[in-house]
Amino acid sequence: MPTETMTSVPSRQLYTSEERARRDSTVWTTVQGVLAPLQFVVFLVSLGLVLRFMMSGIGYEAATISIILKTAVLLTIMVTGAIWEKVVFGQYLFAHAFFWEDVVSFLVIALHLGYVWALIAGWSHADQMWIALAAYTAYVINAAQFIWKLRMARLDAEGRT
Repeated sequence: MPTETMTSVPSRQLYTSEERARRDSTVWTTVQGVLAPLQFVVFLVSLGLVLRFMMSGIGYEAATISIILKTAVLLTIMVTGAIWEKVVFGQYLFAHAFFWEDVVSFLVIALHLGYVWALIAGWSHADQMWIALAAYTAYVINAAQFIWKLRMARLDAEGRT
């Protein structure tokens, strides 16, 4: 049975005034604000290491460690983001304002965990790195979704002042 989140028509307003107040008063907003750029830096370093390995065959261990670190940061930001959504919107995931971002986040997580599974299962180094690159591509799309939402929130706030 579809939930109200999936069937309701979204408003042009990202946050209600109550949701905005909760967003602005919770520590989880700060946590997300710290973890998101940290994850992006880890991603950039890891992407460089993965590409280096893919082009030269050198640095498999460094690339592997960086992907595992990226996965750990991703899982941390997902858990803390779910807590943030609960505080702001009253539900842990798939809140109206971030429904599609959460959907894509699950794809990103699945790909990252697919990499970890391939690593543990002993797949070839190249196959592992291709999975990591697929995960990173999905991450870039997801990050762009969240950046777009931040921009929408700023524009919405500017329109109110």
